[in-house]
Amino acid sequence: MGWLDKLKLRRKEKPSDLWRKCPSCDETLLVKDLTKNMYICSKCTCHLRMPIWDRIALLTDENSFIELFPDLVSEDPLNFVDSKPYRDRIREAVEKTDSNEAITVGKATIGGMRVFISVMNFEFMGGSMGSVVGEKFTAIAEMALEEGRPLISIATSGGARMQEGIISLMQMAKTSAVIDKLYKAGVLFISILIDPTAGGVSASFASLGDINISEPGAFIGFAGPRVIEQTIRQKLPEGFQRSNFLIEHGMLDIVVHRSIMKNTLERILRLIAPDTAYDS
Repeated sequence: MGWLDKLKLRRKEKPSDLWRKCPSCDETLLVKDLTKNMYICSKCTCHLRMPIWDRIALLTDENSFIELFPDLVSEDPLNFVDSKPYRDRIREAVEKTDSNEAITVGKATIGGMRVFISVMNFEFMGGSMGSVVGEKFTAIAEMALEEGRPLISIATSGGARMQEGIISLMQMAKTSAVIDKLYKAGVLFISILIDPTAGGVSASFASLGDINISEPGAFIGFAGPRVIEQTIRQKLPEGFQRSNFLIEHGMLDIVVHRSIMKNTLERILRLIAPDTAYDS
């Protein structure tokens, strides 16, 4: 193979901002059409990853979302450097996503009912959970506890943020503890796990909902299937760690198509928490 052929193999084309390829059927989809169709493939109905603000707009009443704690930003407690300094990674993630962290929290209404809401952003360092993610989630959960209003979490993450070491792992206990407070106080916590939800997030607050919901085909699990197969030296069942498989084995309560997710949340809120969700 000549040098020109090797160069062609190494060359990676920059993806167009005008279209995306469906990860399930390889159909080429115009982004403007995807946006209108809630980022669902028009050919195979695969649920593609959805930008965070589109998801907030989809699930909440129009112009009702008010962001809280937007100024909490990550520091670099370990002065961590791998291929580049952690501070540089944070700055690049902020520039790429126009968000200060991998989680956005706030209050909103859904069908006129007041709720607190937490939404993770996989585009921000893989939605990894560091100290600020744990702090913002805990803060919004404590507000829900104080006011006795439902908390809705939308989780998507690759797991704990390795650049913060043990501090990131401590967030698993911190977020789980505040969910236990909600449970004991009888405050409704709805957890929506979207593609992908993995690692320490899946092993902590994301799996502790009073009701655990997901979208069709979402990957949910602690470790990836390849790691598990290499560890147990067995072939995993088809569809293992996908939402459709998990609901059949009791790991989820509902798998809901994105187009009716908001209606589903409204029904749950009216059935379970009407007294706390509506204004007095």
